Amino acid sequence: YSKLGEATAKAGPLDDKTRRLVKLALAIGLGSQGAVHSHTRRAAGDGCSGDEIIQVALLAIPTLGFPRTMAALTWIDDVLEQR
Repeated sequence: YSKLGEATAKAGPLDDKTRRLVKLALAIGLGSQGAVHSHTRRAAGDGCSGDEIIQVALLAIPTLGFPRTMAALTWIDDVLEQR
């Protein structure tokens, strides 16, 4: 599984920071609190700012709706408050 993750990371031109934000967006779309927490921590650890992380969630409003976005923002805030 970890080798699959490494292979997909190397499969294209996206840098680490961009990949982390995309993974966060996917977790938000999935609606998984644990995944959003995990990918928020990883994104912040890879140099993404709180503003960048929050923008990813805000971009979900037109596609996923306000309730899903608000849930994601709450989960993101759980992590960012601890930093």
